Amino acid sequence: MPYQEKPIEKQYFSIGEVGQMFDVTPGLLRYYEQEFELLRPRKTQGGTRRYSVRDIEIFKLIFHLVKERGYTLEGARELLRHNAEQQRERLEVIRKLERVKKFLLEVKERL
Repeated sequence: MPYQEKPIEKQYFSIGEVGQMFDVTPGLLRYYEQEFELLRPRKTQGGTRRYSVRDIEIFKLIFHLVKERGYTLEGARELLRHNAEQQRERLEVIRKLERVKKFLLEVKERL
C-alpha cells in the first residue's frame, strides 16, 4: 500500500512513528540510512533517532522510487545523487495527481 498523506503536526518523530506512516519496520529505516547519504535523522545523546519533516520527505522519495517505481537501491541512489530536487518535484506532482484522481472518482461515484 502506498504511503498515505497525512498532515504533519510535530517537528520530530521516532523511528517507530515513521515506520507506521509507511508500514515498514524500523530495520528498513535503519538500513536505508546506511544506503542513502541523504537520509540522516538526528540522534539524541542516547542514540535515539529523531526524524524531522525533511527526513520524512527524503524517506518518502526513497520509498517511492524503490517500493512503488521498482528501482534497485543502486538505481535510486544514482538518481538521487544526480537530481534529487527534480525527483522530489516529480513525486509531489504525482501525489497531487493521485489526490485529483481520487476526488474525481468520488465525484463520478456520486453522479
